[in-house]
Amino acid sequence: MFDRELLTRPALEVAPYLLGSVISKGGVSLRITEVEAYLGAVDPGSHAFRGKSNRNQVMFGEPGHLYTYFTYGMHTCANVVCSPEGEASGCLLRAGEVIEGIELARERRHTTKGDADLARGPARLTVALGITLDDGGTDLEDGAVRLHLTGKPATEFATGPRTGVSGHGGTDVFPWRFWVPGDPTVSPYKRHVPKKR
Repeated sequence: MFDRELLTRPALEVAPYLLGSVISKGGVSLRITEVEAYLGAVDPGSHAFRGKSNRNQVMFGEPGHLYTYFTYGMHTCANVVCSPEGEASGCLLRAGEVIEGIELARERRHTTKGDADLARGPARLTVALGITLDDGGTDLEDGAVRLHLTGKPATEFATGPRTGVSGHGGTDVFPWRFWVPGDPTVSPYKRHVPKKR
């Protein structure tokens, strides 16, 4: 099911509902096992912290759309846009278990050593699903990328600091990473390490 009304809540409230939900594109589907919440103007880790720009405008739009961005000059990451239109928040899709189209996911992630690693990390997840920057703005109800919500929050989940976020937004003050405890597809936690100059 798809529930846009649910997605009008802030990302921190939506995150537990995404765990266990299914995201699909082009014959590959995965069960979401890990996400990170980002809350716009109040969140120094968010792309929307300093306001609206060409890059982040999808985050300020209608909830239930996909926000994509390029990171480290090589990886695409994908977020579910949350909150009412005009209030930027979103959930980064960090990891999941491929439950349909595993052969295609293996083909896309041909260097992967095992199926638990196919979508274990935000860049691996987008590659396994075939999500690119061009999917940015897609309506997750009826677009090329579809989100099927369970309609209820995960019965059990853990929280902690977000992975690889620089500055104050990556500290224990923001325990906004949500994951299914003990799931082998959840990515390892990595604290941000500043680049040496």
